[in-house]
Amino acid sequence: MEIMAHLRSPEGCPWDQEQTHQSLTRCLIEEVSETLEAIDEDDMELLEEELGDLLLQVVFHAQIAKENGSFDIEDVARGISDKLVRRHPHVFGDEKGTIDQADQVVDRWEQVKAEEKKQKGISNENPSIFKKLPPRLPALLFANDIYKRAEKADVEDRLSLDKGKIESMTQNLDQEKAGRALFELVAACRKSGLDPEACLRDFASKQMQEAEHTPA
Repeated sequence: MEIMAHLRSPEGCPWDQEQTHQSLTRCLIEEVSETLEAIDEDDMELLEEELGDLLLQVVFHAQIAKENGSFDIEDVARGISDKLVRRHPHVFGDEKGTIDQADQVVDRWEQVKAEEKKQKGISNENPSIFKKLPPRLPALLFANDIYKRAEKADVEDRLSLDKGKIESMTQNLDQEKAGRALFELVAACRKSGLDPEACLRDFASKQMQEAEHTPA
């Protein structure tokens, strides 16, 4: 934080001085991507470096916010610390020993989250099956999240998907075969003049709307 404060000071770096939350968004996306690459390659030395670059983005945004009088890095750390304790009552609260399955943890997390919104006066009437998803979430992750939530809410029947085809595709499916199939589909889209990211995002969005609005 001291280094970043100096870089942002009048005696610091011209590039760092002119950055804003908005101008740094691309940097944040790139650093996340490079961190994911290090994880995919199981390169611990590279991961250490990339986590440092990712931490820099948090520090950078916190410094800008501090200069604007919004919050500082202590507020950021305190906020996430409080949230972790609050949303893990089975570890830190009076519910110790009541949860021993990962799925139960997710459910309890969402319950606590809903309780927090209620305390803040945020209405939870007619809650969506699909919580608000990050607008820049990659289409593949977006589609995966939608299907996961449809499964959890037991509304798969509302999706216009070929269940038989899905079941057939899952037979003997492994990482290599799935990767090949996805890559070949991307190649076919390119040859057809289609943007695979846009195609998947558009279809996934329609599935989300169908699952949300189709009567049970």
